[in-house]
Amino acid sequence: MAYDKIIVIDRRLDHCLDYALNEEKTALSRALDYGMNPTKTHHLVTGINCCPETACSEMQSTKRRWDKRGGIQGYHIIHSYAPGEVTPEKAHDAGVEFARRLLGDRYEAVVSTHTDQEHLHCHIVFNSVSFMDGKKYRSDFQSYFGTLRETSNAVSREYGLSVIEPEGGGKHYAEWKAEKTGRGTISGLVRQDIDAAIRESFTFESFLAALRRQGYSIKYGENVKHTAVTPPGGKRTFRLDSLGEGYTEADIRSRLANLRSGEAPAQPAPPPLVPRRYRVRKGNIRQQPRKKLHGFRALYVYYLFLLDGPRRKRRRPPPFSVRAEVTRLHQYQRQFSLLQKYRIDTDRQLSMLEDALQARIDALTDSRKELYGQRREGLNVEAEIAAINGELRQLRRELKTCGRIDADIPRIRQQVRLCREQEAPAPERDRKIRKTR
Repeated sequence: MAYDKIIVIDRRLDHCLDYALNEEKTALSRALDYGMNPTKTHHLVTGINCCPETACSEMQSTKRRWDKRGGIQGYHIIHSYAPGEVTPEKAHDAGVEFARRLLGDRYEAVVSTHTDQEHLHCHIVFNSVSFMDGKKYRSDFQSYFGTLRETSNAVSREYGLSVIEPEGGGKHYAEWKAEKTGRGTISGLVRQDIDAAIRESFTFESFLAALRRQGYSIKYGENVKHTAVTPPGGKRTFRLDSLGEGYTEADIRSRLANLRSGEAPAQPAPPPLVPRRYRVRKGNIRQQPRKKLHGFRALYVYYLFLLDGPRRKRRRPPPFSVRAEVTRLHQYQRQFSLLQKYRIDTDRQLSMLEDALQARIDALTDSRKELYGQRREGLNVEAEIAAINGELRQLRRELKTCGRIDADIPRIRQQVRLCREQEAPAPERDRKIRKTR
């Protein structure tokens, strides 16, 4: 079974090639462990459309010829096998065949098989620019689950190896990363709205009507191959069959049928989230009463409660644009921590903090230049330089967060205003509408 991982090389192509061609990682002593002939010298390295010894210079020459020396320099595929599944020679042959089919007619590549680990693995390093037409290799979600994965599985089958059969269509990296870190996703909000629409529906048509009442646009009908929905105010359209198990059109119809028959729904409701509590305290609360927050900090506390606090019962859910902000929850939490740390409540205070941070960064940068000069003279100042670098990283993060606060405050104010207007009693909303007229 071959497992593939592709890594972007955006800086030093030569470093990656040096690592792949490291002779110690393909030493004869390791090959002996697999019963190979000790009298032969085994070099598990193969060049495709180039010579391994001059691969870097040949790839750079291709970039110069097509005037594409910037951007991504190349790609690094790690083609791994399960321990004990294959011999080094067979692993290398399969890796070379995989690289030839994937890249052989357009890109320069080097294939090396490393035997220094329990599991054998091939390193395939190839140029980002085609020597045939100068076009750059495109590495994206579709190319991985399409061309690369399919080619790898085809070669594995021909060599008698097991293959990886992915379940479903995979996930975009941003969605996978968000779920791994506990962040919300737009597709997650769409699934929540679909669950709510199913609970109040009897047929598939009434389910679509419930989504429309929530503000969704629907693509559905005889001439539509895949039913799709667009959230209110959203730019992205979601096919139902892309939302995962339990959300295809067939799954939704099955869940509605189960509801009509009195059986449990096909997709149970998720367990309620434990709400986080945002408290701003200083010192001993018995000795010092808590001060009421104002300005930016009060705005952020309210907004964080709105996104991640207790789910109060509302006549209507908040606008989708507000709910979609949950994907930025961690960013807002970091911004609030900075506001609380420096007691920032106004634009003027934020601007003063930015000036102070920049002044401190400039002073530390000058001090570090002097230390670099002392180091060139032979003095041991590594500890001082490391301390300054650590403080600079922290200051630059805080300065960047200040810029994000300045950019996000107008949007937060607008979102809070939308939510408050929606939660206001009906007479008060009508009065505000009449005033605007």
